[in-house]
Amino acid sequence: MDQVLLEKLQEGGYTLYVRHGEANVGVDQPDFSFQDCSAQRNLSEKGRTQAERYGNAIRRWNIPVAFPVFTSPFCRAKESAMRAFGAEQTLSDPFWSTVYQLNTPIPPYMQSAILTRLSDYLEQAPPEGANRFIIAHSFPKGIAFGAIPSMGTIVVKPYGKGRGFSVAGHFTIEELEEFVKN
Repeated sequence: MDQVLLEKLQEGGYTLYVRHGEANVGVDQPDFSFQDCSAQRNLSEKGRTQAERYGNAIRRWNIPVAFPVFTSPFCRAKESAMRAFGAEQTLSDPFWSTVYQLNTPIPPYMQSAILTRLSDYLEQAPPEGANRFIIAHSFPKGIAFGAIPSMGTIVVKPYGKGRGFSVAGHFTIEELEEFVKN
């Protein structure tokens, strides 16, 4: 993360797409329920700490957050958002679980539909003076943003409905914290 990107984020107007914290506890069972965390991969202790560190760094840098923070309904994404921003500040949105489907064998028409909806969402400007946060999943190599590390962030600049968006930058939790320490 560099000074220019930090200053832009402090002004607002961006969407920050964040992958959930490290999840290596359990396995996503076939036909699981989003309400049953025992049937899903969940955050490790490291993942929980990553999420808390992320929220602390965002607050320390006075990066304005548009609430609610949107999350995938997977327990690992919801817990990451709650630990970073507080349970009362998060909203689970079923759409973000479809991003996870891109990591599974799906027909090309479904992949295209998910990516079109993703683009539509990322074109939307956040509220004036704030940044929209989404905590969800990584992508397969060569699709959308590709692989994202745990609590890694893709910074998107939306241009408005039907006008597209661009990637303004990206950073890891470690890069954010290193910058915070300077």
